[in-house]
Amino acid sequence: MINLAIIGATGYTGLELIRLLSTHPYAQITYITSRDLAGKKLKDLYGFSGKVGELTFSAPDVEEIAQVAQAVFLCVPSGNAQELAYKLYQKGLKIIDLSADFRFSNLATYERVYKLPHTCPELASRAVYGLSEIFTEQIRSASIIGNPGCYPTSALLPLIPLLKENLIDKENIIIDAKSGTSGAGRKSENYYSFCEVNEDFKAYKIAEHRHTPEMEEKLSLIAKEPVKIVFTPHLLPINRGILSTIYVKYRAKIEDVHNYLKEFYREKPFVEILPLMKYPRLAEVRGTNMCKISLFEDKERNQGIIISVIDNLVKGASGQAIQNFNLMFELPEEAGLPKEPFFT
Repeated sequence: MINLAIIGATGYTGLELIRLLSTHPYAQITYITSRDLAGKKLKDLYGFSGKVGELTFSAPDVEEIAQVAQAVFLCVPSGNAQELAYKLYQKGLKIIDLSADFRFSNLATYERVYKLPHTCPELASRAVYGLSEIFTEQIRSASIIGNPGCYPTSALLPLIPLLKENLIDKENIIIDAKSGTSGAGRKSENYYSFCEVNEDFKAYKIAEHRHTPEMEEKLSLIAKEPVKIVFTPHLLPINRGILSTIYVKYRAKIEDVHNYLKEFYREKPFVEILPLMKYPRLAEVRGTNMCKISLFEDKERNQGIIISVIDNLVKGASGQAIQNFNLMFELPEEAGLPKEPFFT
């Protein structure tokens, strides 16, 4: 068994990691942290049962972590992961960071977007962007992973293969995406309270969302030239799930685009390319590590439309982090990761 630590285990991504890893056949959680809840048991605070429920929160201590874990999931805010990651890396641990601190190749972009200094440029240069299906081989040999954002995961999985094969135009890519409220994390702001979210639907951070530069950097890397996108996120009155509607211009017949995408993901267990014109639903991926993608075309207007759905807490965060962990340790890629949804 591979011993794991989860730093910042009380947020949605940390708790989702615990839920998923509690049944992982090749890994066990040996260390969980919370500065505020140190000394208290997981079962007493969050109702977990069995062996995992007996885990006790500790304040993060690098020396202790290095003694009891071989890999670490960092579930702390962007800006807070850098120093911890550096110290843990020096101790020889493998790191999967769920913040934005190690997602960017261009640290000037990171510093501009997040308005934070990056204090570990050498470590950032060693990090691999953890989009599991696209950078699989690099992830296998990595020691530190920058886990992608949830919105980028939903959009990049269909876009990267098509850009790489020149099957869509690089210009005029529009991503209209909707997310459940858990994407904002565990916040107490009135904006995310039940009465403010229930029976409502709203756009936010138009033309200024932090995930836009992340997507543009990765698309530009694949296209080998600058790619600009229009991205508008929306807040759905649901707990979890992302549905991205992506507008593109196809450069081939939709049947050929569809066949290429099916072939590209043929051996990828967590991406399903649906039949043409079939509508994917959030209910079909809720609680799973799946990404379901469907292609449409408005022939009269020469407009391609792609729908991509994921669970933002699983494939968009904790599930993909475990998928990357599996790849890093040469485990079966599907280990511990659900494919079947829960509908309610």
